[in-house]
Amino acid sequence: MSGRRRVLGCLACLLGCSPAPQGTPTERITIPPGATFAAITDTLVQRGILESPQWFRLVARASQGDRRIKSGSYDLPRGASAWWILRTLQTGRSVLTRFTVPEGVTLVEVAQLAEAQLGIPPDSFLVAARDPGLLRLHNVPGSSFEGFLRPETYFVPLTVSGRDLVRQMAAAFQSAWDTTWDAAAAAHGLSRVGFVTLASIVEGEARVADERPVIAAVYLNRLRIGMPLQADPTVQYAIQLRTGARKTRLLLKDYDLDSPYNTYQIAGLPPGPVGLPGQAALEAVAAPAEVPWLFFVAGDSGRHVFTRNYADHLRAIRRIRGGGTGNRE
Repeated sequence: MSGRRRVLGCLACLLGCSPAPQGTPTERITIPPGATFAAITDTLVQRGILESPQWFRLVARASQGDRRIKSGSYDLPRGASAWWILRTLQTGRSVLTRFTVPEGVTLVEVAQLAEAQLGIPPDSFLVAARDPGLLRLHNVPGSSFEGFLRPETYFVPLTVSGRDLVRQMAAAFQSAWDTTWDAAAAAHGLSRVGFVTLASIVEGEARVADERPVIAAVYLNRLRIGMPLQADPTVQYAIQLRTGARKTRLLLKDYDLDSPYNTYQIAGLPPGPVGLPGQAALEAVAAPAEVPWLFFVAGDSGRHVFTRNYADHLRAIRRIRGGGTGNRE
């Protein structure tokens, strides 16, 4: 730091480096990307935040602080010192908002949540979620981040963009990835994409936490003997790709849908994940239960009845549903 800037910084602190007294009214301002320093200063004056715009300009320019202001939304108290306001805008301590992504949702559904909660246009999020450059940056194979964004609660700036949101969620997925899962995937004969894909199916099926490892085991047992997975979440995903929305309740005709994601019609795993699996679903695929089951059907309580052969499966369906055809798993 030059001698002039050091002296000016000391003088600024002597004149006040603190915000206004506690309880002082605050004003929320939004600084868009690319805003000029003059426009920012005018906004601070108009909102009654700055008492001396001339001093603010002097401090900022002498310290080159006018070049380091970050875009975002800020809650600033009226009457705070010019130095404190400048430092706040430089450090980017902007207003954060909570953004929650539940397990099992798809990219399309995350885009809808981002629009509802953050005002991000869905197309903005989806374009970023399919951007080849971002996919390479995060070492994600395939054509989208489906399955490779972490579902959890985030605190993001009010002005977050779709691209920045994808990057934050992708980084969270990477940081939570357990390196032992790669060895577990290989032991099951799965690639990383296959591992995440299976976890997304388990996430879509499980309604009770302790059943995830059992459901994972059922699907791994089916894969091992070449039996179709016949997983409803894959049909629901195929429908969403075609119509833009998933169906919560499938009809018999839905199982005949022609799609590479329909595991009633194709062998093995679908081309990629069918949603965002949470940590527990990923752990279930890495460490499945040791069970012989090949079939399961949901009961009224949300728990499943697991069976070893098709005859027992049909009996379980009749017992649970009073003779109905039930779920085709």
